[in-house]
Amino acid sequence: MKKFFNSIKSFTVVFIAVGLILLALGGYLSPVLVALTRPFLGAQEWISSRYIAVNQLLNAPQDVDELRVRNIELENEVARLQSQIIILQEQLEESQGLEELLGYARTRPQYQYAAAAVIGKDPSPFLHYIIIDHGSDEGIRRGMPVVTQSGLVGRVDAVTAGAARVQLITDPASIVNVKLQTQAVNAQINGSITGEINLDMVPQDANLEPGEVILTSGLGGNYPMDIIVGQVITVRKFENELFQTATIQPIIDYSQLQAVLVIKNFRPVDTTPLIPDQTE
Repeated sequence: MKKFFNSIKSFTVVFIAVGLILLALGGYLSPVLVALTRPFLGAQEWISSRYIAVNQLLNAPQDVDELRVRNIELENEVARLQSQIIILQEQLEESQGLEELLGYARTRPQYQYAAAAVIGKDPSPFLHYIIIDHGSDEGIRRGMPVVTQSGLVGRVDAVTAGAARVQLITDPASIVNVKLQTQAVNAQINGSITGEINLDMVPQDANLEPGEVILTSGLGGNYPMDIIVGQVITVRKFENELFQTATIQPIIDYSQLQAVLVIKNFRPVDTTPLIPDQTE
């Protein structure tokens, strides 16, 4: 009898096992298996996350130091490349400026030119001078006109062996004989402490209007003729005065001036013997 019950028990266990296998193969036990394994999976994830955190904590100082070193290396490389870009941009601008000066020189082949770089400016707020890197060793002499491809800069005022000082037309002591482009009218311009250029000695009957282009006239022998000086921006005309006056916008931005041309074969006329001696 006992053997009979043992056989039935064995048969039942086998039947249940086979039934469970068949149910599992049919996918009917998946929800049950998921529910049973969820606690074990959660525990596994918890243990894994703690292991990763501990590992990162132990290795973090070394990684941070490596990242800092790499960051410094990259910053140095960026700074070096930026410096190279700035140098290349400056070289390109200088090359373009020299090309424009050369183009201007070709349009006026009657003159001999010396290209010079601007290396300094007069620190005085009351004087308007620039310093160029060419001097008497390169044939630069006092009184030589200085221009750019845009127009008149001024003239050489003082010279050393390797440099020269140029008086700008905006200087208070600068006087240039000029003319109106559209009319046969001569006048004068003079600088000021503020850097403003004033147009004087314009006859009352001249039709002076804003926008009029002003050129050198060549009178007085200090500058060649037909060099652009600037453009009229405001006109002052009063009936009880002999002449009109105006304010001139110079053609050149002197704050951005980097290179100039010195006209070497132009010699200003010395009119000093023609001026009466006021001491007599």
